[in-house]
Amino acid sequence: MPQCGCVSAVNVTLNCNNAVKVKDFQYVSRSCRLKLHSGCFSGSEFMGTSLSYAYNHVIKGRSFNDVYPLQVRCIDYPRPELENTVNFLEAAQLSASFLTSLRPSKPLKVVIAGAGLAGLTTAKYLADAGHQPLLLEARDVLGGKVAAWKDSDGDWYETGLHVFFGAYPNVQNLFGELGINDRLQWKEHSMIFAMPNKPGEFSRFDFPEVLPAPLNGIWAILRNNEMLTWPEKVKFAIGLLPAIVGGQTYVEAQDGLTVKEWMKKQGVPERVTDEVFIAMSKALNFINPDELSMQCILIALNRFLQEKHGSKIAFLDGNPPERLCAPIVNHIRSLGGEVMLNSRIKRIELNNDGTVKAFLLSNGSMVEGDAFVFATPVDILKLLLPESWKEIPYFKKLEKLVGVPVINVHIWFDRKLRNTYDHLLFSRSSLLSVYADMSVACKEYYNPDQSMLELVFAPAEEWISRSDQDIIDATMRELAKLFPDEISADQSKAKILKYRVVKTPRSVYKTVPDCEPCRPLQKSPIEGFYLAGDYTKQKYLASMEGAVLSGKLCAMDIVKDYELLAARGSKSYAEVSISS
Repeated sequence: MPQCGCVSAVNVTLNCNNAVKVKDFQYVSRSCRLKLHSGCFSGSEFMGTSLSYAYNHVIKGRSFNDVYPLQVRCIDYPRPELENTVNFLEAAQLSASFLTSLRPSKPLKVVIAGAGLAGLTTAKYLADAGHQPLLLEARDVLGGKVAAWKDSDGDWYETGLHVFFGAYPNVQNLFGELGINDRLQWKEHSMIFAMPNKPGEFSRFDFPEVLPAPLNGIWAILRNNEMLTWPEKVKFAIGLLPAIVGGQTYVEAQDGLTVKEWMKKQGVPERVTDEVFIAMSKALNFINPDELSMQCILIALNRFLQEKHGSKIAFLDGNPPERLCAPIVNHIRSLGGEVMLNSRIKRIELNNDGTVKAFLLSNGSMVEGDAFVFATPVDILKLLLPESWKEIPYFKKLEKLVGVPVINVHIWFDRKLRNTYDHLLFSRSSLLSVYADMSVACKEYYNPDQSMLELVFAPAEEWISRSDQDIIDATMRELAKLFPDEISADQSKAKILKYRVVKTPRSVYKTVPDCEPCRPLQKSPIEGFYLAGDYTKQKYLASMEGAVLSGKLCAMDIVKDYELLAARGSKSYAEVSISS
């Protein structure tokens, strides 16, 4: 496996202080002796290795023998070749259809509630098609479930720990269309799991670059002997055969079973669930395998394994509102659309025929348009549904869809933690899902002297009402198991400089069995009213990719309905009122 970009935390001893380029680092210090003890590779093929680099150098006649701190920056991996995959080309074709569609003689005025990725994407592609979206966001920040805020020290804290996969074709197309591909920091193609039975060590699934999919994924699984035994791998492979043979039809039929129920039915040992799928379940939907629909796991395996780079991970190079959402807003505005913050919807006003007349804002303003889109989380939509709509089957089925509680924890430490990677890590903790040291994984958050761990606390249902201090104390107890040599629950080792706890009482919809039939299409039975959001019907999960695809599908439905919507006789955009 290539070593480039893997040195996110090292112990360094060196002499002298002059810059020299060295493989795996951007720049280090030239020295009489540079010794790296790669403790960050515990549990991998690099475990226990060390590199010694001897070089005698004299500057201005003086030999330098003092020890200097080494600033280490990991080199990101090149962007993988995604453009030739079937899913990427399909997504690109859908994007292009907005640009090549007939220009409307009279642009539609489309009012969209919610400036998360679903709402932003809906507005973006409507603007591409020549229409004029007006996007309303209740809060003072863009992004919805990818929102972030800056504290008084200038540090950012986020709603969630978000990573971007190669198997996100619509997201990848969006980055390319906005010209911001360089804002994704691609990491090595691995999945890295903590080892609870070996505190401080990790087990890796490394996907070799030389093999195509799905052979690279099969090789990664077969080569890892620390988490699953060979008999367990064989039984799991046999259990998966029906999904491989039955394809999408079989996958959809598994929606009625939890992961745990499916594993038992297929004769897969419980240890497979305990070792791998507890971590995957919490990463995918923030719940455990005894609640998660098996369809969710099978869809994820299909998406991630059918493409060579499907499971390859990238981090955004900074905070999502500025680095991702703002370019979308700029694009929308450049084409005549508008985005308004602090515009909370109080009520959906109806015409006599039951269609939408306007959105009434909390400040008393009425916003009218030719078409209306709700791109908020499903729980907010249900709160604002007009009474006359609630018994319509399309909306009635939404009762089954409920957002899952999520907690995102940020801890700034007084030192650089060594036992970590420049990557996403599966904690395999009873309380934590995934985490990352953002001080090395993200350029904007980079700090050579201190670590900032961002962690997803899940399942969070029993903790969402607890105090921040309770959550931090519980997190530190778990971190003491992951970093036994560096972190203790009482802070006698690494000390907390500050922390932030971000609670989302209702995040992505809880993907329990029998939810799939309840996911609505983007076009509602109410003429001129549409939905967007990762909970709506699309072939991806409750994810950023699902949100972006839902926005494209919503925009496509509106474009297709142009003649019908234009005929409704709405006023011109200049006359659309935002008046008290």
